[in-house]
Amino acid sequence: MPRNPLIVAADTADPAEAEALAKRLTGIVAMVKVGLTLFVAAGPESVERVRDHAPVFLDLKLHDIPKQVEGAARSAGRLGVSLLTVHALGGQEMVRAAVEGAADGAAQIGVEPPSIIGITVLSSLAGEGLASPASLAFEAVSAGAAGVVVSGEDVALVREALGPAALLVVPGIRPGGQPANDHVRILSPGEAMERGADYIVVGRPITGSADPAAAARAVLREVGLA
Repeated sequence: MPRNPLIVAADTADPAEAEALAKRLTGIVAMVKVGLTLFVAAGPESVERVRDHAPVFLDLKLHDIPKQVEGAARSAGRLGVSLLTVHALGGQEMVRAAVEGAADGAAQIGVEPPSIIGITVLSSLAGEGLASPASLAFEAVSAGAAGVVVSGEDVALVREALGPAALLVVPGIRPGGQPANDHVRILSPGEAMERGADYIVVGRPITGSADPAAAARAVLREVGLA
């Protein structure tokens, strides 16, 4: 059976709200994303509350000197998250430090380490004048990252550059003609998967729905998995 590709973004500052969302999506989605808004508001507790109901994609976009990133990744590993993001622009030494720190932290509690995912170019930015997503992705994976976050516009190019083994996570997904909100470069779920995505990240079209579980299932139907 194909991998469930759906990650739902719990973009809230309220850990109780995030936990309630995760509970409603248990067994339906691949992961729930805990990002900066929620983590800064509620810290590790937010991850633990969501993780009780669904695997966690911890999207902190770490970008600092290697020692600091290694320490942060070690702490994330001890939280038992499944994916952790770092900025590919931090360089290969920083990415390697994240991989090592995450593995060490996970080993301390006897769980699988999170896959380190490099951020290439944010989907809220237009492409002109930015670093090449394909080159950033190649450098991140060469340093030990499992894959990268890449915009819908660039996913086919990055897939070609990295081959089939790398994990490609595509944000800014808008099913069924939903508004773009903050994202400049968006795709539908089906378009993203056709271009080579492994995971697609959907936020407000699901979290803003009166029935998030039904909205999630509708996204999965768009990619032939429900």
